[in-house]
Amino acid sequence: MSAFQPADPRFDARVRASFARQAMMATLGATLERVAPGEVDLRLPFRADLTQQHGFLHAGAMTAVADSACGYAALTLMPADAAVLTVEFKVNLLAPGKGESFVARGRVLKAGRTLTTCAGDVFASAGSEERLVLTMLATMMAVRDRAGLAD
Repeated sequence: MSAFQPADPRFDARVRASFARQAMMATLGATLERVAPGEVDLRLPFRADLTQQHGFLHAGAMTAVADSACGYAALTLMPADAAVLTVEFKVNLLAPGKGESFVARGRVLKAGRTLTTCAGDVFASAGSEERLVLTMLATMMAVRDRAGLAD
């Protein structure tokens, strides 16, 4: 059970609708696996066209899914009239991106009225084994009353 209470009872549908509109995640082939108050998991299958020169999944692809997982985790707790934007993040690459698929788990650490601090981890999966390959600390901003921005 989550320690957080969502401000919008429709948070799940809102996150799923927003994710469905995100062209970057579609381009990467990421899918939304789990939505809970303050938590979102995304899955990215390994693709050769997303690798760097040594054949590992590119850090940019892993960072993108971690950022989105954190952003959507923050959005689960925001009011219905708020959209979410990333303010900043810091990434540590812990191991090469080698696996069959990658799971990005975004979690809210502290939710504020305007700024929300999140942690994101990316795990490489091969068979039944998972290995932590990236960790992120991110700050997300609730944006209200800005033309052209919706959840």
